[in-house]
Amino acid sequence: MQSGTDLSDRASLQRGAQLYMNYCSGCHSLKYLRYSRMAEDLGLSEEEVMKNLNFTGAKFGEHIQVNLTEAHANQWFGKMPPDLSLITRVRGSDWVYTYLNSFYLDESRPLGWNNKLFPNASMPNPLWELQGLQHAEFGEPDKTTGERPVHALKVVQPGSLDEQGFKTAVRDITTFLEYAGEPAALKRQSIGVWVILFLALFTFIAYLLKTEYWRDVEH
Repeated sequence: MQSGTDLSDRASLQRGAQLYMNYCSGCHSLKYLRYSRMAEDLGLSEEEVMKNLNFTGAKFGEHIQVNLTEAHANQWFGKMPPDLSLITRVRGSDWVYTYLNSFYLDESRPLGWNNKLFPNASMPNPLWELQGLQHAEFGEPDKTTGERPVHALKVVQPGSLDEQGFKTAVRDITTFLEYAGEPAALKRQSIGVWVILFLALFTFIAYLLKTEYWRDVEH
């Protein structure tokens, strides 16, 4: 699936931050991103961030960590959930977007969930309340292994969002994670416009100088 992320869409980044902090930050940290940096880049006030996006009691200038202890993580998931600061840089935005769309119920798994893109993922669907309950439709068994590949996914019990609304929410989360992986990208894009304009102006001036110089040479 194509994520369709757009780092210039500040509204998408703000929605993605809110969704991530509400549904993902209980288990997954963003240890390379500070609350203060997020506020500055996303156009949020300190009060908005500390009231609506900070659930650990961390200070405004601190990095985004989790309250989940390693002991509890090992008990519930078998290991500590990974930090997601660089997930889009490692996996790519399209992978993250597809992954979040690909959870389905699977009673054979310890937590009752599986993932079409990343089989046997050791985590439940964090967004099931938004998406609803999704079941897998299986294809013909593999002649060698006997395993039945997941052919398609179908929502059998709707969540609080319709299909398009859920895809938009996942896109917003993916956009936010893309930003978290490289916050400087926002400023680099805005600076890039001025650099291009400068180069265009410089090229025009250089052309005028060249024309004036050869006019004197020819005469």
